[in-house]
Amino acid sequence: MTNISQKLSIREKIGYSLGDLSANLVFQTLMTYLAYFYTDIYGLETSDASIIILVVGLVAAFGFNPVIGALADRTNSKWGKFRPWILWTSIPLGVVALLAFTTPDFSYKGKVIYAIVTYTLLLLLYAANNLPYSALSGVITGDMAERNSMSAYRFVAVMVAQFFVQVFMLPIIEYAGGGDKAAGIETVMTYLAIIGTILLIITFLTTKERIVPKPEQRSSLKEDLGDLIKNRPWVIMLILTTLVFITLAMKGGSYVYYFENFVDEARLASFIQPVLNGLAGIGINFFGENPTSAGFGLFNAGGIIFMIIGIGFSKSLADKYGKRDVFGAALFISTLFILAFYFFSKQSVGLMFGSQILHGFFYGITIPLLWAMIADVADYSEWKNNRRATAIIFSAMMVGLKAGLSIGGALVTSILGSYGYVTDLAENAVQSASAIEGTKMLVSVFPSIPFFIGIGLLFFYEINKSMEDTIEADLKARRTE
Repeated sequence: MTNISQKLSIREKIGYSLGDLSANLVFQTLMTYLAYFYTDIYGLETSDASIIILVVGLVAAFGFNPVIGALADRTNSKWGKFRPWILWTSIPLGVVALLAFTTPDFSYKGKVIYAIVTYTLLLLLYAANNLPYSALSGVITGDMAERNSMSAYRFVAVMVAQFFVQVFMLPIIEYAGGGDKAAGIETVMTYLAIIGTILLIITFLTTKERIVPKPEQRSSLKEDLGDLIKNRPWVIMLILTTLVFITLAMKGGSYVYYFENFVDEARLASFIQPVLNGLAGIGINFFGENPTSAGFGLFNAGGIIFMIIGIGFSKSLADKYGKRDVFGAALFISTLFILAFYFFSKQSVGLMFGSQILHGFFYGITIPLLWAMIADVADYSEWKNNRRATAIIFSAMMVGLKAGLSIGGALVTSILGSYGYVTDLAENAVQSASAIEGTKMLVSVFPSIPFFIGIGLLFFYEINKSMEDTIEADLKARRTE
């Protein structure tokens, strides 16, 4: 392998990060609004929404991702292995994302079929785009410090997408639709599809694949799968990724229900009014007159802003102490602030916002590290087996992501259903005390459990700071031979 510089320009780091900005306009919308869209806008029963989210998601996770991973690892073009996939899927992904959040005037059965078809196509195209994109991070550079730096850029972009979706999207949907959320979400998704497509093309144009396996390192799919099964760090990261995204999908998809059904509206309006007045003074009037949607947006804004601040600490902490130890400690502290929501009354709005901010800061430290650790697992596999199979390792992690997203999203609607949540509530009626308790549990106790299990798994993950340095040095020596 030629001795190509592993240093990355700021232009390339930003260009790469725009791909995650694009992908997360889709992903954050799925995580935050899919369950709510299916039940409260599209009109599906909670049981049907649960089945669609779970079954289609698991089929996509275990069916689409391994196939895409194997194909991407065996793609050879003048643009590399992974960059072509980003280009090829950019337009179809945008079109299908729009269709998935469209509300055609079908019968109930027709709506169910349409939801299944569009959600399946969306997850297929998301896998074909985001899996090669994620694998690209493992071949852009072999320099661990540069990889940590690139991950920080990447996840600032993630936070920008998350900020838009979780802060502004609900008020904009209401404004764009003139109170009709179905029309509003179609309008918003049209613009997001166009913007997302452009961002993906920029990523394709501004990045380069530097780590190219030698011809003698070619391996069969059977050998790649055999390497995975024997790779304990990979097994741990697969389970950890699944657990992390179960929690993210569960709490992310539950906050909108929590604000609409649990949080005291009068107390919330009083708490956020000074902030809204200040924003109005500088010309920001995105939040409208509805205190629930405004409070929901500002609540998410506080968490995301402090996530971005936490991301800023991630690289220096990981360089000094290693990714594993920093990830585990920060995840543990952030989970305590999720669990705290169980103890808040409906009037404890200030405590809710404070806990969200502190959770956001500590969870933000972990965000770049998860995918950087997966790239380290690809290095570990190459170091142990003298063969590199980047995409299939990332495809396994995408299985965990999709499985976690599907399980977490399905748990939101199924748990709400088990607590007696009513989707077609009459005007001015309120949910039962049991249903309201379910919304409270979904943002506190239930999402804390997967995080705590994941923290325990890290005690068995062997790639600590010392091993990171050894792997990097050994692989650098091999690649310059």
